[in-house]
Amino acid sequence: MTFGEQPAYLRVAGDLRKKIADGLLPPHTRLPSQARIREEYGVSDTVALEARKVLMAEGLVEGRSGSGTYVRERPVPRRVARSGYRPTGGATPFRQEQADGDAHGTWESRSEQAEASVAVAERLAIKPGDRVMCTRYVFREAGEAMMLSTSWEPLDVTGRTPVMLPEEGPLGGMGVVERMAAIDVVVDNVTEEVGARPGLAEELLALGGVPGHVVLVVQRTFYASGRAVETAEVVVPADRYRVAYHLPVR
Repeated sequence: MTFGEQPAYLRVAGDLRKKIADGLLPPHTRLPSQARIREEYGVSDTVALEARKVLMAEGLVEGRSGSGTYVRERPVPRRVARSGYRPTGGATPFRQEQADGDAHGTWESRSEQAEASVAVAERLAIKPGDRVMCTRYVFREAGEAMMLSTSWEPLDVTGRTPVMLPEEGPLGGMGVVERMAAIDVVVDNVTEEVGARPGLAEELLALGGVPGHVVLVVQRTFYASGRAVETAEVVVPADRYRVAYHLPVR
């Protein structure tokens, strides 16, 4: 193989991928059999099998027991818009996450006290094992689970205050900025780090994905005078959504 030349299985996978993208192999069409791929491209059974594995790993095709491999229906990605935090107003957590006034979604949440893991403690600049309020959300759009979010707030900040439970009390359902302001904690900065990874089994089960699907992960942390007062991990299925940022120019 010369420099820059792709392995045979990637070349075959690339050609099949193009046929899927161009509509020559539309959704629900049976992918050519291993023998057909071998004959059409002049490759070995091993190369044909590896090419099919690539397409399956990319989520373009799916195997059906006793029937073969078929092209999957590809959803049109929708946008999850993000615009940082808003220092005023009464946005609910879902409105803050979508940053879209036309969004009509629902969510479920559950809060419980927990011990900070090593990773959460590092993000909040506290000690592992310190008590935090952990709140888990499932956000839905038109009934379809579209986003998961888990937040952690140090109880030495919110404990024994009216905002200890994010979804309960007089400011239940309000944003982090508004809730913290109610206990004289002024949020003045927020950071977000975006990455991608294979979805965990429990995440994909909640989001309606299949094993191997990739999720986008947004790690967000709110700060007040340099101190982290809340950190969260937002998980979005990468095949159905794109994260778009709208940041003001100052």
